[in-house]
Amino acid sequence: MSFAEGILNGKSAIVTGGATGIGSYIVRRLGTLGASVGIVSRKEENLIAAVKAFKEQDGIDVVWRTGDVRDPDGIKKSFDEVVGEIGGLDILVCNAAGNFICPTEDLSWNGWRTVIEIDLNGTFNCCQAALEYLKASQDGGRIISISTTQADFGWPGAAHAGAAKSGIQNLMKTLAAEWGQYGIRANWISPGPIEGTEGVDRLIIQQGLGEEVKKNIPLGTFGEGDDIANAVVYLSSDTGKYVSGAGLAVDGATQWFRKR
Repeated sequence: MSFAEGILNGKSAIVTGGATGIGSYIVRRLGTLGASVGIVSRKEENLIAAVKAFKEQDGIDVVWRTGDVRDPDGIKKSFDEVVGEIGGLDILVCNAAGNFICPTEDLSWNGWRTVIEIDLNGTFNCCQAALEYLKASQDGGRIISISTTQADFGWPGAAHAGAAKSGIQNLMKTLAAEWGQYGIRANWISPGPIEGTEGVDRLIIQQGLGEEVKKNIPLGTFGEGDDIANAVVYLSSDTGKYVSGAGLAVDGATQWFRKR
């Protein structure tokens, strides 16, 4: 998919979990289309390697800070420092997430709590930390959370992640209603299985479910990281300026096929 060159010139963005997986595709797309981008993640070694790759492979300079989205004070400090370097904040992409396969009857309280804290509470913490800057965005701030199509169904083996992502979707609807007065749009993207990501590798491929899952995708193939990145650009730019409180499924029609 092609966007106009420089469509995001003058924009500034933070992507949580932007050093790896889907997040790294989002960073590349935002940066190559003109946005100043910062990434926040927990592992310094991943951040350093990612920033080096962004510079060498894509020619973009990306600011980074370590930060744990579960820590509201810590994530606010990280955001403040990144915003100081990239010159404001127009786009927040809440991409940091955690998950593991476990039947609900065997799921410990700590396991449940950990995923809820990363996915749902972490998204809340990031939105709160970014609010003052998004209010100041000249053309209206954008919040885009990465969810999953599984949030709309029961998710056997991942009750914690399914509940957290469903909560994120409702949070985006609520922020769209509350923060629309500040010109802030809040939306979410629900990826289907995206090839080469940790989620697909760990939750599908390593479980021996690759071919079975593909049979339930009407387009017959896994998605690509750029498919999600392009959706982020759509919602971040003027192309999506009247979209708020909405979800965009990028899944090859998987969810509709399963509902039949």
